[in-house]
Amino acid sequence: MTQFVAIWVVLGAVTLALALYRKVLMMREDPYVHLDEGEQRMIPQQVATFKRIGAVDRWGITLTIVTAVFGIGLACAYLYQVAPR
Repeated sequence: MTQFVAIWVVLGAVTLALALYRKVLMMREDPYVHLDEGEQRMIPQQVATFKRIGAVDRWGITLTIVTAVFGIGLACAYLYQVAPR
């Protein structure tokens, strides 16, 4: 049972680290769309940042769901183990 708790803690830590990484990416993101002639060099950078944030979001949602389901399963297993028979 201890190994499963350790796995759950690691999953939670990775999910938290991914959320912090997304926060850092969002701080560097430029909220304005650049369409002028002189600002065209910024468009590929904005597209790349947007794609990176999208990938982080997909992984974040997936890891959050996996962590929650694993935690619920762990809690159910614990309650089953300690329940009087």
